[in-house]
Amino acid sequence: MKKILVVDDDKAHLRMLKTLMTDWGYEIHEADDGATAVALVREKSFDMVLTDMKMVHMSGMEALQQIKAYNPSLPVIIMTAYSSVQTAVNALKIGAYDYLTKPLDFDKLKLTIERVFESLYLKTENQTLKIRLKEKSLNHDIIGNSPAIQALLDTIRMVAPTDANVLVMGESGTGKELVSAAIHDNSPRKHQPFVRINCAAITETLLESELFGHEKGSFTGADKTRKGKFLLADKGSILLDEIGEMSLAMQAKLLRVIQEKEITPVGSDQNIKTDVRVIASTNRDLKKMAEEGLFRHDLYYRLNVVSIEIPPLRKRKEDIPSLALYFLELFSKKNKRDIKGFSPDAMDAMIRYDWEGNVRELMNCVERGVVLARSDYIGTEDLSFVPAQKNEDRPEPDEPGSLSRIEEKAILSTLESSRGNKSETARKLGITRKTLLKKLKQYGKI
Repeated sequence: MKKILVVDDDKAHLRMLKTLMTDWGYEIHEADDGATAVALVREKSFDMVLTDMKMVHMSGMEALQQIKAYNPSLPVIIMTAYSSVQTAVNALKIGAYDYLTKPLDFDKLKLTIERVFESLYLKTENQTLKIRLKEKSLNHDIIGNSPAIQALLDTIRMVAPTDANVLVMGESGTGKELVSAAIHDNSPRKHQPFVRINCAAITETLLESELFGHEKGSFTGADKTRKGKFLLADKGSILLDEIGEMSLAMQAKLLRVIQEKEITPVGSDQNIKTDVRVIASTNRDLKKMAEEGLFRHDLYYRLNVVSIEIPPLRKRKEDIPSLALYFLELFSKKNKRDIKGFSPDAMDAMIRYDWEGNVRELMNCVERGVVLARSDYIGTEDLSFVPAQKNEDRPEPDEPGSLSRIEEKAILSTLESSRGNKSETARKLGITRKTLLKKLKQYGKI
């Protein structure tokens, strides 16, 4: 049964609409002012909102703005006794699905509601809510309009034109590589190489050769002289991804390169000058590691001239609609599918979900939704995650139906279907392999 929130400070009119629309087969929820309506939309999932324009505490127009900012896929119909062309235009610009005048024509109201549900929310706010923040010469696809992202972009704008080393911190999947690239692409070095290396993906014996190069015959398999990443990045920037995984021995060698601005290839006694800006990224607490003797203090301070911390997605949920719509367009084109948007309950579920895998998990979730969508709009049944439950019906942790039990069942069943392949399981679930291993250890499976 479709759930409709009806908002009107005229109690008699509100009761009449509830009786009428209940007879039409809808589940009706009530609010007597705009502020209450906004709070209810944030608390519960609705399929549509029907709101009066003129109310004492918060107008329907203001409520419309806040509702659409929270969930752009939720259709809102405005009703008013004070009709004007300009008011109607303004409401539609903000994102209202339609505009009805009082006294209401009930046949027209019923038809409008049916049209909303039959067309499955034709007005997706892709263009107005998808934010590609390219202003002030920051030409990069960093999506979001939350205060946290605005502060991040301001820091990038200040740091990028300098030559300072930068430490980019954040959980896995938050976009550390994207931020690092934005720093390089908006710096005076932007026309020079931007070289990336994942320090966690290469063994210690090979990492020195990868970074500094080697001479022919310097070790088994070195059949020719090879330039390292620092030489390839000369006059440009180098991204040392997952710097926290580097051994102490390699840290000492890297510190010398940063201090002396010269490298010594493996098997050579020749020092070669380099001019490279160092950007390091990590999902670990390097300061704590330094205090525990797991990371060199002197290297930490050399890297941490400027630090940028990317907030996890769960702490900037207002960016989820913009990100989801951006990925929707991206993957619809990639997979040659004409997906128009998200149903209101799907968008609501995504906003409420705590994305442990951050933006990467959201991206994977949307791509799966695009591929598996049964109609022109992605519904909750097309999204492969466990939505956060409302407070009023969340079970206790030890109940069989608790979120932790549901999550455990989902992870173990996916692991079984992947024949025990942990990398494949993590990919299907849209989480990192490290997170999967942590969960399996928690369940006593490893």
